[in-house]
Amino acid sequence: MKTIYENKIKSIGPMADSFLEEKMFILFGNDAPQDLKDYCYNIEVVGVDGEIEAGQKLLIDDQEFAITSVGGLVQKNLSSLGHITLRFDGSTSPELPGTLYLENKEIPELGLGTELKIIK
Repeated sequence: MKTIYENKIKSIGPMADSFLEEKMFILFGNDAPQDLKDYCYNIEVVGVDGEIEAGQKLLIDDQEFAITSVGGLVQKNLSSLGHITLRFDGSTSPELPGTLYLENKEIPELGLGTELKIIK
């Protein structure tokens, strides 16, 4: 098992949980635009060690989610901006380039210090 990406939530915008009902949430690094910042879970900008691909797993703390498809900009945006949308709908074709698609499961509670990891 190799860790490709690892991060922690360091702050939470006041409206960040407003997309959870739609089975999605937004990550953004330090430079989120002001009008988007309120809707994001804030993380450090860190590099990605390898390709993010369908079939890998996202861990939220210790809960596993299969990655079902990867938008074309996920890799670049995550490592340069810390910015992607995570959508838990099981989609196997990425509709939006900045979105990571995951299996359709309940999103666990997200809080300060919640660990995010992508493994293969």
